[in-house]
Amino acid sequence: MPRRNRLPPIPTELLTSEQKAAVDELIAGPRGAVIGPFIATLRSPELTRRLQRLGEYIRFDAALPEKLREMAILLTAREWTQGFEWEVHAPLAAKAGLGAATISAIAENRTPESMNRDEALVYALVTELHRGHVVSDATYEAAVAEFGEQGVIDLVALIGYYTTLAMVLNVAQTPPPFPGPALRP
Repeated sequence: MPRRNRLPPIPTELLTSEQKAAVDELIAGPRGAVIGPFIATLRSPELTRRLQRLGEYIRFDAALPEKLREMAILLTAREWTQGFEWEVHAPLAAKAGLGAATISAIAENRTPESMNRDEALVYALVTELHRGHVVSDATYEAAVAEFGEQGVIDLVALIGYYTTLAMVLNVAQTPPPFPGPALRP
């Protein structure tokens, strides 16, 4: 049985002035639309405005290559069984150069068999943080050596940001944007 979208789009004529301002800001930014988690968060317009500004930096300008940002997003979507984020970001990860075998392994909740050093470090840091809520000294030191302190902090913030979006989408029961196989728990 399909789940009910608990927080569907708000009809334009019912938007408050604060919600309209948040919509205008989203449309003017790099997303160009109100999609996914921002449909749900519009119930809190100031939160929406602040989240989207943080998201612009995290998604488009963080101090990591796009391929690694997308990999971390997929790992977070997988951790939260978040189909909307998965379906949006899996094609972006492939386009950014993340291998199909790596994407498939993440979807199947398996450790990818063949990763570059930078991918293995992202995998280790994201997985340790999600599953154990800490990062080992060895992983931290290797990640700082590879990405610098800013890269590590940006990666941690990306994980936190996409965890927030995953929680919003899961509570809202926002359906994935494209029909396709669902991520399994």
